[in-house]
Amino acid sequence: MSGLFGSAASSTPSNTVGDLKQDVALNNPPEDSISDLAFSPNQNQTSDFLAVASWDKKVRIYEIAQNGQSEGRHAYEHDGPVLNCDFSKDGSKVLSGGADKAVKACDLGSQQTIKIGEHEQPVKCVRFFDSANGTMAVSGSWDKTSPLKWQTRVVSCFTDAAGFAIGSIEGRCAIQYVEDKDASSNFSFKCHRDPPANNITNVYAVNDISFHPVHGTFSTAGSDGTFHFWDKDAKHRLKGYPNVGGSITATTFNKNGSIFAYGISYDWSKGFQHNTQAYPIKVMLHPVQADECKPRPTMKKR
Repeated sequence: MSGLFGSAASSTPSNTVGDLKQDVALNNPPEDSISDLAFSPNQNQTSDFLAVASWDKKVRIYEIAQNGQSEGRHAYEHDGPVLNCDFSKDGSKVLSGGADKAVKACDLGSQQTIKIGEHEQPVKCVRFFDSANGTMAVSGSWDKTSPLKWQTRVVSCFTDAAGFAIGSIEGRCAIQYVEDKDASSNFSFKCHRDPPANNITNVYAVNDISFHPVHGTFSTAGSDGTFHFWDKDAKHRLKGYPNVGGSITATTFNKNGSIFAYGISYDWSKGFQHNTQAYPIKVMLHPVQADECKPRPTMKKR
């Protein structure tokens, strides 16, 4: 059976080293570091629509065809770097927040953008939230100090909302369940680290974590320029991929998990000295093959 981008979808397990040969670059990427990626979750849309937030103060919306070709459809601006973005459930609106302390909503039908809220400090996270009273826009900022003990880069919820994954700057990911009865299933593991050499281990930040919408497996991506797919229930790495040539700053799966998008750009993990004009800035589209994110058979104890 033909898969995304015209590739043959594999149905048999292979080794744990992933292949990047089928990956396609997004046309006309941002001009500065990529801070967030969000796909439209609307299952009725024939094409995929991807929102890209970046430090060049813009949110760009792209349409991605089944053959992997992409085209910019709309863009709007903040007054500072944009730190986060999200699509509404029907794919008609995009929400964004940034260093200008503003929360903005863009109607893609009319291409009108309005400021719907403001914080006292930069807005780090925005989400559309469906409630009994309708759809709400929820935002989180740097107004208050985080209660988390460790130096955290990302928090991502399970697809079933039973728990969440945390990524930190010390090359570690933690799996945490919400209910106390599931506390025995909590665990953490090391990732995004170079093999020890001369008693020295290079440790890299985990910049983003994304969950597969169908299988519930997840990805980690880091400053080391690699991404990996994991099965939290089997506590197993499904696939690891070669270095992509720069830090991976943002990731996301599309609505059915057939595309994994990742942004390559400088993440400031090595200070301003390493932010050179030659550093790559691009968004890559990875066609997910059948065996890459499918969980291993396991007997769950929960």
